[in-house]
Amino acid sequence: MLKNAKFLFILFLISTQVRAQDTLKINIRQADSIFLKNSFYLLASSMNIEAQKAQVIQAKLYPNPIFTANVNAYDSENNKFFHIGETGQKVFQLEQLILLGGKRKAEIEMAKTNTVIAELEFQQLAKNLKFQLHSNLYSAGQQEFLLHKYNEQLTLLDSLLSTYQVQADKGNIPLKEVVRLKGAYLKLNNGRAELFRDYFAAQSILRKILQVSSIIQFEYSEEDISRYVKLISLADIQSTASTHRPDLLIMQQSNILSKQYLQYQKKLAIPDINLFTSYDQRSGAFQNQIDAGISIPLHLWNRNQGNIKAAQFKLQETDYQIQSVQNEIASEIQNAYTVYMQTVSEYEKSNKLYNQDFETTLKAMTDNFQKQNVSIIEFIDFFEAHNEVLTELTRIKTQLVSSAEKLNFLTGASIY
Repeated sequence: MLKNAKFLFILFLISTQVRAQDTLKINIRQADSIFLKNSFYLLASSMNIEAQKAQVIQAKLYPNPIFTANVNAYDSENNKFFHIGETGQKVFQLEQLILLGGKRKAEIEMAKTNTVIAELEFQQLAKNLKFQLHSNLYSAGQQEFLLHKYNEQLTLLDSLLSTYQVQADKGNIPLKEVVRLKGAYLKLNNGRAELFRDYFAAQSILRKILQVSSIIQFEYSEEDISRYVKLISLADIQSTASTHRPDLLIMQQSNILSKQYLQYQKKLAIPDINLFTSYDQRSGAFQNQIDAGISIPLHLWNRNQGNIKAAQFKLQETDYQIQSVQNEIASEIQNAYTVYMQTVSEYEKSNKLYNQDFETTLKAMTDNFQKQNVSIIEFIDFFEAHNEVLTELTRIKTQLVSSAEKLNFLTGASIY
């Protein structure tokens, strides 16, 4: 088992050296810039905005006039085909539909509202991807830090194992001490393997969001993490969400669109008129007759009652949906805020407890263990406790960033 673990560790070191040749080192601002430039998700969503703007142009256009030509095909009296000359017959008519009741204006307003909804959907997508980007950047950064620590400690244990194995073979120390060191090595190596999988899962998400093929090496400082500690009241966060949350704003615009649609259906009940003028060569009351006229549907049976009723129910539906979304947002933010405040407390406490003394003590314990001033049980207990502290610290920092970014996402604003 130990040989296999060593082999995996060597493979990891080799792959790390290979990846170093294809590594993208970026900070948070550079990541955001690449994201906005490369994201095909955003580009696709922006095309929907342009499509909706085109619908506004379309709604502003007037109906096309209709030209009708009616010519003689066969004159049976004179045995002529297409008798359309001076003694023949032809009719030309030009029609124009005139929309009444403000239908065209209503269509324009609905198209504009759909454009606003498309823009909000773009913002919602961007904020969702940005939340995933920031969370996974810091997660990968913390995992990389912990992997570096694990690699250092595995190297140390491997050196100790080599020394102790030689001494055990000579009979200078009990074989059980070598076994305990092997157990500590394998436990740490298994932990590193799990962390390694999580690290590349985060890398996969980052490469997909940024549309790059390189390994992402995130550059950040403790100040970048500590800036996520801001004491903002729950009421202020809830208030921010009510004015910035894209899905709520989308529902509000959908409600406006439903009102516009209802008014549009009412306007459709207003009859439109059709104006026309025509020229008739011989079939009218007079030779070369020029006529003009108007046609309008009689508002008797179909007054668009069904569509108006359906639009009223659709408006009521959006009213209920807005209330539902508002309740969901309030609940989500309250839960996320509770997690965030708990993580802030853990982060501040860990900063007070953890300092350079941990690394200094680990070095001292290692030196004393090699000098046989410390028993193997004491050394391994401290060694494993130290690793648990490192793991907990990275968890707290990752959770702090993730919980703060979650609140940014839930409010639709850059609070942290």
